[in-house]
Amino acid sequence: MKIRPYSDEDNARLVDIWLAAVRATHEFLTEEDIQFFLPKLRDQYIPALEVYIAEDDDGQLLGFSGLDGANLEMLFIDPAHHGFGIGKLLVDHAVALKGPLKVDVNEQNPGALAFYLKCGFTQVGRSEFDGTGKPFPLLHLAQFG
Repeated sequence: MKIRPYSDEDNARLVDIWLAAVRATHEFLTEEDIQFFLPKLRDQYIPALEVYIAEDDDGQLLGFSGLDGANLEMLFIDPAHHGFGIGKLLVDHAVALKGPLKVDVNEQNPGALAFYLKCGFTQVGRSEFDGTGKPFPLLHLAQFG
């Protein structure tokens, strides 16, 4: 397993990972919601962030993280590879680069919340709406060094 920086050729596979992960973990989203976010992710969010890829020894992309400074803006793992430590590896890599992190997690995604708490994050706030103004409450989490 290795972590490497994003390149433009990775975009289509990252979108596939995002779609699979969101469909597996974001049960509160409708297909209409997913289709709303998809072009934003592909065309705006991924290119704007500092993205790191987790890939296996055969070069298969298994997951990715996206950073804006010390803010972990996205972390998605192919659902076939959930539970194997890939998310933790990406978080640890981000911490090694940036120090203690901040992350927002959807309140309706208890699995993600449990993961981040296990990674040493603490809830520091809550918002009723996500960054696009949709009524998907966010929990604001932070690590403290």
